[in-house]
Amino acid sequence: MIFLVFIDECSAAKQKRIPGTQRPYIINNRSYSPLPSAEGFVEKGLASWYGADFHGRLTSNGETYNMYAISAAHKLLPMHTVLLVKNLDNGKEIVVRVNDRGPFVQGRIIDLSYAAAQKISLIKTGTARVRITALGETKLNKKTGKRHFKKHADLRSGEYFVQIGAFTEKYNALSLQEKFLDKGHNIVINKVLVKGK
Repeated sequence: MIFLVFIDECSAAKQKRIPGTQRPYIINNRSYSPLPSAEGFVEKGLASWYGADFHGRLTSNGETYNMYAISAAHKLLPMHTVLLVKNLDNGKEIVVRVNDRGPFVQGRIIDLSYAAAQKISLIKTGTARVRITALGETKLNKKTGKRHFKKHADLRSGEYFVQIGAFTEKYNALSLQEKFLDKGHNIVINKVLVKGK
């Protein structure tokens, strides 16, 4: 048996700086850890909105909150995540960008700006059942100072592979293959060596 050991000089490794908006935080004695990515994120729950009391104040990412602009607050999603928000009570939809943290009210999943809430008829009721779906994110172009949209990959289309079983007996693999073929699925059996067998 041969062991190979690599010994490096004791030097401080450069660590990637985590933006303040991505660091864990505590509000009302509850701990929150922002997600590293919003890709594939879908959530259902209660939406609310915030307006005049916060108009002109700084958001969690340092922007000035404008109640007449389209934006949103979420407790965990990365800043600048672009979301499709659908009001499940009336079917209306709005696309928003996350630029703040919240809502910190039990049972609520997203706070919309006044303008966003108005577009999906949320102002009078104050809250509504919604489904939020992450569409992508905006990235800042440091040269122009403008944001551009980067869409997440659509996992509902295209080809991908899923392992549905692992067998030691070929008969069992063929039996499962037949069941999936009968339901119209494409299925492939691959033979692999495990521990030389």
